[in-house]
Amino acid sequence: MIDLGISKLALIGVVALIVIGPEKLPRVARTVGTLLGKAQRYVSEVKAEVNRSMAMDELNKAKESVTSAAQEWTDSVNSAQQTIHKTWSETSSDILSATQSWQAPTEPEPPSYKHPGKNWRVKRSATPQWFKARSGVRTRALSGAARVARYRPQKLG
Repeated sequence: MIDLGISKLALIGVVALIVIGPEKLPRVARTVGTLLGKAQRYVSEVKAEVNRSMAMDELNKAKESVTSAAQEWTDSVNSAQQTIHKTWSETSSDILSATQSWQAPTEPEPPSYKHPGKNWRVKRSATPQWFKARSGVRTRALSGAARVARYRPQKLG
């Protein structure tokens, strides 16, 4: 790196004052300061991008390890499932061969569903109409306007 001390900066300032002149020196200093600020921002952006790419690489490695662990687990589950199916088929074939000599009596087939043939539009009930009227069961539906008119509170006076 460049080692800039106070003495070297003072020497650069004196040379710039002589070469550029005292009239243009403030404008040149502002321009140099602006350019240095832009350079620092660019360097910080590059550092941030490098850090992001390194973090992304680490995340990709973690993703690969999790994916491989999940694949291994899936393979082990599949092998256990195949073993269970193999054992089940062997056991069921042994049981089937043992029970073929003995046959259980066959059960009669349950009756198939037959629609009752009722008219679903007509509602039938065992409760008599006089009981429904006395207990306040609604037998007819009211529209919204009829309900408001019927149950609107009466004005006093």
